[in-house]
Amino acid sequence: MVEDVARTVAGGEGAVVTGTDEVEASETGNRTHSEAPEPVAAPDGPSRARRNEVVLVAFTAMTNLADGVLKIVLPLLAVGLGGSPGQVALVGLTLTLPWLVVSLPVGVLADRADRRVLVIGADLVRLAAVAGLLAAVAAQACSLPVLYACGLVVGLAEVVANTAGGALVPAAVPPERRARTNAWIAGAETVANEFCGPAVGGLLVGLGAAVALGSVAAAFVVGAVLIAMLAGRFRPVPASPGRAGDGAGAGGVIADIREGLGFVWRHRLLRTLTLTIAVLAASWSAWLALLPSYAASVLETDAAGYGFLISAIGLGGLAGAGLVTVINRLLGVRWALFADLVGTFLMMGVPAIFPTAWAVAAAAFAGGMGGTLWTVNSRTIAQALVPDRLLGRYGAASRLLGWGTLPVGAGLGGLLAEIFGIRTAFALFAVMVVMLPIPFLRTVTTAELARSAGS
Repeated sequence: MVEDVARTVAGGEGAVVTGTDEVEASETGNRTHSEAPEPVAAPDGPSRARRNEVVLVAFTAMTNLADGVLKIVLPLLAVGLGGSPGQVALVGLTLTLPWLVVSLPVGVLADRADRRVLVIGADLVRLAAVAGLLAAVAAQACSLPVLYACGLVVGLAEVVANTAGGALVPAAVPPERRARTNAWIAGAETVANEFCGPAVGGLLVGLGAAVALGSVAAAFVVGAVLIAMLAGRFRPVPASPGRAGDGAGAGGVIADIREGLGFVWRHRLLRTLTLTIAVLAASWSAWLALLPSYAASVLETDAAGYGFLISAIGLGGLAGAGLVTVINRLLGVRWALFADLVGTFLMMGVPAIFPTAWAVAAAAFAGGMGGTLWTVNSRTIAQALVPDRLLGRYGAASRLLGWGTLPVGAGLGGLLAEIFGIRTAFALFAVMVVMLPIPFLRTVTTAELARSAGS
């Protein structure tokens, strides 16, 4: 689930969901310099739009299911090879390291090439990596370096697939349907990656590593076929002639990266959302890092109790995906986003003050629900404000900032727990979250959203 939170401002496109005090953001967005509108072609007819919705949600569910299974299969294979705890942990690092290393250049690629082709290619690369690992397992030639290589290739392909895939939505779904599509996508991510994937992975490993890897490979095949069924054209809208950063070569790539980062930083609303989620993601990462020790030493729960606490996040996420439209209508997008600040504060503050399992689980449920509300609404806001030609670079920059705080949060949480104790560590992160509402409420206002919509 922390991965879902790290993705909340990372990509995906759509129209802002209107609430009682909100306005719908236009696709031209709020630009920090003079820039001609870059319209995105809508699908021809409602039937194609509905088909694209189904394809996007099914693709998300299928690939996230495969990712969830791999998170279980690869570490267990490392354990079976006699890997030490550090060597086993390194397998997980190979899956996430590419986000920190190549996300910005991949964002440039997603703004230059056909995004649907990139997603299909990334799925085929993941298929090839898993098939190669399957062959190594069948030949009894699997080793830790083979697992690391597979993890790196899969991780790199995931960066390409998620960055390009997040930029597909505007050309696939008309503005009035994007908010609902984002909600379904967020729900599919939660169910497939957080619930079904690990559970199915455990069952498949019990049947044999070959069965598990073969199932993952089949899921990637289905994903590639699904995304090929999208109706529409998915090449980025070209920039105006003469715009800086359009050239080829290393200089052009660097200029494109600077343009994407500069757009995020100069846009007041997007900058605030990005910096806010960086703090929230670090807090979630710390929560996940501290919870095992907290559950054992403070709550004195067994493995089943620990699993219950983790599941509470996913249940809250599912509730958020199902209720986002209603909550947006009743409270407005501004306060739906603010709910994530409240939920994260409760996640960090409750373990420090109320060391009981039911209270911690209730706070986790609130945090999971707030996280999904943020995911859906921040995606739709960014989709409306970011020009089509910058969608890949914006998504890459946002993902980099979000994912970049995950190891920081986990490391800082562990350090604070060693020095001050676990409950104090939770309390200090709660204090950090308390500092967010003032800049958030000063920037994410009805007037700011209205200006963004009218620019």
